[in-house]
Amino acid sequence: MAITASQVNELRQKTGVGMMDCKKALVAANGDMAAAMEFLRKAGIAKADKKAGRSASDGLFETLIDGNVGVAVEFLCETDFVARTDDFQALSKKIARGAMDLGDIDGDISAQLNEKFGEEVKLLVGKLGENMQIRRAIRWKTNGMIETYKHHQGGPFYGVMVDIEGEYTPELAMNLCLHLTANAPAYITSADVPADVIAKEREIAASQPELAGKPEKILEGILRGKINKFYTQVCLMEQPWIDDEKTTLAKVAPKLVVKRFIRWQVGEEVK
Repeated sequence: MAITASQVNELRQKTGVGMMDCKKALVAANGDMAAAMEFLRKAGIAKADKKAGRSASDGLFETLIDGNVGVAVEFLCETDFVARTDDFQALSKKIARGAMDLGDIDGDISAQLNEKFGEEVKLLVGKLGENMQIRRAIRWKTNGMIETYKHHQGGPFYGVMVDIEGEYTPELAMNLCLHLTANAPAYITSADVPADVIAKEREIAASQPELAGKPEKILEGILRGKINKFYTQVCLMEQPWIDDEKTTLAKVAPKLVVKRFIRWQVGEEVK
């Protein structure tokens, strides 16, 4: 049967797929709109499977906060060009909204989102021609406050989410996000640093040639000082504070409790 322009346009409006692909689907489906949509879905999935092995290291960090729940999603593609398209950004936001509907889950929701949106991602792969994946996603429920921040100014795309309790202000929460972005702490306090990490730092410090032959008591004092300096580099509460490097967050907000945080760089290598 003859395929009309109005049929092609209707299918395009429903799927977002290009005119030529819409016409091809309608011809294959003998003009049946539902069958044509199924044809396009299958075609999109086939294209996605072919592209699945390609590297996807660009993309977006999407966040959403609703009351005491916060979600963060890393949605990857291959190039910044695709990451800036309306289609990619719209699906990224849809995925984040969908993360809000996962009941009482608190923690990693990557598997759930991939199951929920996997087919839509494959369809978009078929449309835009790049590999895509929901790589990391978390959903937190808090008894305090969740704040998020996205940083993308011509360089790497960083995303931060933090869960805090105790005494704080919205301004402090945002400054905390900025601090996390700029300083990349690995731990919240020195008590969170694993014993094997501390032992390795002591071993490295003790091996310095200038410490050879030092009396044990003096050496122990030097090593203690080096470990304390190490804490100021990797522990959030002990790093020089972003607003005043002469102080720390522990001193600025002694009644603040940082429960957890993430600091992701979009596309970074994940151990």
